[in-house]
Formats: sequence, C-alpha cells, structure tokens
Amino acid sequence: MNRSQISLLNTLGMLGMAVVLLIALFAQLSLNELPCPLCLLQRIGFVMVLFGFMLNVVFGTQQRHYGVILFGAMFGAVAALRQVSLHVLPGTPGYGSPILGLHYYTWAFVLFMATIFAVGVLLALWNESWSDKDYQMSGMAKTLCIFSIVIVALNLLSTFIECGPYQCPDNPVTYWLLNL
Repeated sequence: MNRSQISLLNTLGMLGMAVVLLIALFAQLSLNELPCPLCLLQRIGFVMVLFGFMLNVVFGTQQRHYGVILFGAMFGAVAALRQVSLHVLPGTPGYGSPILGLHYYTWAFVLFMATIFAVGVLLALWNESWSDKDYQMSGMAKTLCIFSIVIVALNLLSTFIECGPYQCPDNPVTYWLLNL
C-alpha cells in the first residue's frame, strides 16, 4: 500500500464513523427512539474512533493515531457487548427497532470489532513511508472534517436535550429539555 491509499482508507474510516453517528441521530429523531446510557457510551466510542481517523486525515498517518482508534473501538465494543448481553436471553425484548434484523448495539459491536481487526492489520503492515512530514490535507478531507464535527456536535446537543445536566434515565421516554 502506498501513502495515498492509506490516506484514502483513513478518510473512508472517518466518513464511515460520521455516517454511523448520523444514522443513530436520524433513528433517534425520526423514530423517536431515545438512546439509553449504554447507547450513548457506544456513540462516545464511535466519536473516539472518528477522532483517531480525523487525526490521521489532518496531521498525516501516524501509529499513535491508530492507538486512539483502538482505544475508542475497545471502549465502544465493551459498551455494545454489555448491552448485547442484557438482551441475549430468549424472550428478552431488545432496545429500539432492529436495522436489517439486528439491533443498533449488535451492529455497533460488529463495527467496533471490524475496526479493531482492520487497524490491527494496518499496524501489522506498517510502513514508515506512510508518515510524511510534508503532508497536506485535501479540500475534500477538510469538508469531511467539518461534516464530522457538525455530526458530533448534533449528537452532543441531542444528548443534552435528552438528559440535561443530569444522569440519563435507563429507559428514556421523553426529552428533559422539552419537558421544562
């Protein structure tokens, strides 16, 4: 792999995480499915992974940025696995509507594990030529960074509207700010 291919992979990774967060926000707003605390922890994991990819896109590919991605993916995978384990017993209702037959937290676990595997492969194939001191971000990458920051900000805003300055309820049914 050359440097431009690695840069494209990082850009696609950042785009993928932004789309996942956008889908979660869309499901929250259009289906009125408020995220539970474990769902919010998974979103934090996706934001951490997105941030790691963004570091690679903005500053050039570096191994320590992949470390940020791995920590975020492990954090999110643990939160997703905890939620999967709560709903694994037969007859236990899932939380939220399924997407293509699986609940969001199951998809989150699959995506986090795929991210861990992919980053592990990239680190195993690491080549020092991927780290370029004269790296410059493309215009498309700048636009994608702004898009990603807006998606993260919207997720933060929706969380504040849902929970306010308090601990989020285990099974939220209304927005805190809209009930004032």
